[in-house]
Amino acid sequence: MGGMQRVSLQLTDQLTANKGVELIEFTRETRWKFIVVKTTFFLLRLFFFLPSFVKKHKPDVILYSSMVTGSLAYFTRSRIKTPMISISHGHDVTLDVGIYQWLIKKVFNSLDGVISVSSATRQECLNRGLDVAKSKVLPNGFDVRDLKINYKRAEAKMLLEERFGFEAGNRKILLTVGRLIKRKGHEWFIREVLPKVNSDVIYVIVGSGAEKANIMSAIEESGRKDSIMLLGRQPDDVLEMAYSAADIFIMPNVKVKGDMEGFGVVLLEANIRNTPAIASDIEGIRDVITQGKNGYRVANRDAKGFAQKIDEVISLELETLSQSSRSFVEHQFSWEKVSKDYIKHLATFVRDEQVRPN
Repeated sequence: MGGMQRVSLQLTDQLTANKGVELIEFTRETRWKFIVVKTTFFLLRLFFFLPSFVKKHKPDVILYSSMVTGSLAYFTRSRIKTPMISISHGHDVTLDVGIYQWLIKKVFNSLDGVISVSSATRQECLNRGLDVAKSKVLPNGFDVRDLKINYKRAEAKMLLEERFGFEAGNRKILLTVGRLIKRKGHEWFIREVLPKVNSDVIYVIVGSGAEKANIMSAIEESGRKDSIMLLGRQPDDVLEMAYSAADIFIMPNVKVKGDMEGFGVVLLEANIRNTPAIASDIEGIRDVITQGKNGYRVANRDAKGFAQKIDEVISLELETLSQSSRSFVEHQFSWEKVSKDYIKHLATFVRDEQVRPN
């Protein structure tokens, strides 16, 4: 699953753990293959089914997990009077398709509220006509129960080396996890930042996607092929191992028109395993990283500054920053805390509905 799907399932699990909350879910779990077609059929089914379900069961509020499913509000508003709120993640708002951008403005008018996962995502919604009174920022969270194995860093490094047949030795591991797409900045980091890093490091990339060929070319031309490992997409058990083995998590995003990083849940997945992050200071990343607490943000495309910060963390504060990263995330981004904020916010719509005239 992608980050958006993962956090949606985690949120619904945690909402049901709160006393006084009854949640009825409509989900469609599918592989990435044919996801557009399967999602379309899922939305069509809900279009016909949801109004009758609401009439029969009388829910207090309807929460859509993204602006894609939230688009149903526009098509069902005349048949559903129950408050409808959608979560906005980022790319589900900025998707650079003309008809979708036309539709999303209509959807904003039909929704009673929009919960954005970051300030940057909220701003993109406001830029497209969302009424500021309907907007709210609530972050994604992390479920500590997702930690299946608590690896020690040395143990995780050894297991990762054995699995993929390389030797990190005393080199520090820099890790990036995410789809191989332009805005993730893999190629830029390999070409512009890595040559400026003075520390002895190995760069590990987990993920697959359309930019693979360009990244492979960058690796070949870097002169550091033995220090860059492109592992492709990996199952969750390998991801846990990689997060735990890494010394620093790297998120070198670059700005791309029509696309954005709404939040960056992978940062939390690294932090919770005592791995601090160094990332680009753009978009939703700003809401996740607090300077010196769970990592550092570096100005967009500042290759020299990015490399210097990597060297500084490795030489001066890697151990202390590793320890503070997990405690910071547990305090600020636990789903237990975030779900309570969701319930408190959603309750305002229920109260509004109770006093709304017929």
